[in-house]
Amino acid sequence: MDGIRKIIHVDMDAFYASVEQRDYPQYQGKPIAVGSSPTQRGVVCAASYEARVFGIHSAMPSKLAIQRCPHLIFVKPRFEVYRTVSEQIRAIFERYTDLIEPVALDEAYLDVTESKSNLPYASAIAREIRASIQQETGLTASAGVSFNKFLAKMATGMNKPNGSTVILPDQAEALIEQLAIEKFHGIGKVSATRMRELGICTGADLKQRSETELVQQFGKMGHHYFKIARGQDDRIVEANRVRKSLGAETSFAQDLTDRAVMLHELATIAQDVCHRLEQHQAKGRTLTLKVKFGNYQQITRSRTLLNPICELGIVTSLAQELFEAVDLEGRSVRLLGISLSNLGTSHLGSETRAALVQLALF
Repeated sequence: MDGIRKIIHVDMDAFYASVEQRDYPQYQGKPIAVGSSPTQRGVVCAASYEARVFGIHSAMPSKLAIQRCPHLIFVKPRFEVYRTVSEQIRAIFERYTDLIEPVALDEAYLDVTESKSNLPYASAIAREIRASIQQETGLTASAGVSFNKFLAKMATGMNKPNGSTVILPDQAEALIEQLAIEKFHGIGKVSATRMRELGICTGADLKQRSETELVQQFGKMGHHYFKIARGQDDRIVEANRVRKSLGAETSFAQDLTDRAVMLHELATIAQDVCHRLEQHQAKGRTLTLKVKFGNYQQITRSRTLLNPICELGIVTSLAQELFEAVDLEGRSVRLLGISLSNLGTSHLGSETRAALVQLALF
């Protein structure tokens, strides 16, 4: 991979759940879910691999999770512990490069084109990083290595958990062509369904479509789809990337018609949003409500506050208040979403906040 970028994507394996299983041996080998129990109308923040066998995943309502796995063990999140472990992992990354772009507490991109180590290959660096993480934290990580961020991310998912995959330039085209459209990072369920309706089932099918056609069907994302079908991704690893907003949304299998059910769903989405705010140590001043109706018409309603918020009660009540003003007469709802923007770090002094901007905590 000489002469081109060397990008590593590292993703911890079931991070929150693995930390709990590491610290509490009684959870090892058992299906656990980090999050609120069904009696609290909560959601799953993370699921162990033993729980994933039952189809349990993050952002799933706890009530549904317990239906799928009656012996599922719910564990209260310990974000301070996860953050401390995340800092340990970040310190390992810094032995090899300063170009580290965090995605969350458990995931990051590294540009090791000019590595601090004497290792000539990115694959060797990834292998050494994974070994150090396991030795120093007792946890496993998966890694993807390639010449751009898109392919590195795709590679990570090909050998999880506790694995590593390399995609070389001369392998990329053939790999992408045979990939099912649902496997593409950046193509969600809704877009994948739409693509299949258009006869786009694999990377090869996507590659046959012109950029103009993709833009007509998918808007500005069509430009992105055109590029990734060819393995192209010019995004750099941004060491000091500042997130502009945090949010969550839910598309419903069947359109909702009961306002009370909609308000309950908003409360569940608010929990997910606040969980993400906690992950990133962030607060936001502008809350935006997103509503998509059964006819695919979409509206947003926003409110900007004087002081930033991250508290679940405030986020929930404000979102529900905005929703109450929405005219639902004769209309069903297929999607609800909440996001917070105008972000700043929470629970930190001004000096610490400035330091975090530079450090971009992983």
